Amino acid sequence: MQQRPLGRSGLAVSRLALGTMTWGRDTDPDDAAAQLKSFLDAGGSLVDTADVYADGEAEAVIGSLLGTLVPREEVLIATKAGLRPGFGRRRDGSRGHLLRSLDASLRRLGTDHVDLWQVHGYDPDTPLEETLTALDHAVVSGRVRYVGVSNFSAWQTAQAATWQAAFPGRAPIVATQVEYSLLERGIEREVLPGCTALGLGVLPWSPLGRGVLTGKYRHGRPADSRAASPHFGPFVAPYLEPRCSSIVEAVATAASGLGVSPLEVALAWIRDRPGVVAPILGARTVGQLLGALQVEEMTLPAEITQALDDVSAIPVGYPEREG
Repeated sequence: MQQRPLGRSGLAVSRLALGTMTWGRDTDPDDAAAQLKSFLDAGGSLVDTADVYADGEAEAVIGSLLGTLVPREEVLIATKAGLRPGFGRRRDGSRGHLLRSLDASLRRLGTDHVDLWQVHGYDPDTPLEETLTALDHAVVSGRVRYVGVSNFSAWQTAQAATWQAAFPGRAPIVATQVEYSLLERGIEREVLPGCTALGLGVLPWSPLGRGVLTGKYRHGRPADSRAASPHFGPFVAPYLEPRCSSIVEAVATAASGLGVSPLEVALAWIRDRPGVVAPILGARTVGQLLGALQVEEMTLPAEITQALDDVSAIPVGYPEREG
């Protein structure tokens, strides 16, 4: 698998990342082990998780596989902190919460450091400079190699990145993790141009439109699908409306013409977008992952890329649009 630099950093990562949101809940440990081994065998390196995935069980599953199934040095671990499960204060970017969360993540992962640590969401109740000092401390202490943000708006991303770049010795923001797919192109208005200007790599989550771009929902909701599950149903539902269906049909038409799956078409499109470093594959089973990994040998013809750009285009007006 090809490797790409993560933003303006010396860290090279595989151009596809392995997501683990379902590990420890919908994906059992045996299937998680098969996914990790298959991913590494295909040349993948970047594994993404978070402290809140399955209430920490996703990290624990990864930790159980490091050093037993796969060597720690072959895996680049990205995790996140800053969200609280349940009700009440959902986002917490305070220094205390972030550093406690990092220590807990390291215990579950069974490692002394993570390769990329990301703030999971912007906390309006904590001064941003306090949040960023936690990132600095984590890097200086050796517990974190690189830092990033996730689900930040354009101005929040720019504020964090420029604050860190203002003085020598601060840990630079090298990446942002945001939702991006043919069904959700909102970051193209401001976030993506800002990341390009500031040298941040983009890690798209849900690059397959929460699974909808695989085409599995074209004729209903399979009983074993995320849309039919109680905890993922509301997550998928927004992408089952008519506009999204027309995009899915365009993807399916392109796939039929190329003799590949809709998944491969949608994934190749997002993988090769300007600014994108590594889409995060959130496969539930090893079979789904193996299907997605087939995209490594594929490049979309320019005319198909343009057709998909046109059918999924988002409205862009003042002040983003020039002229």
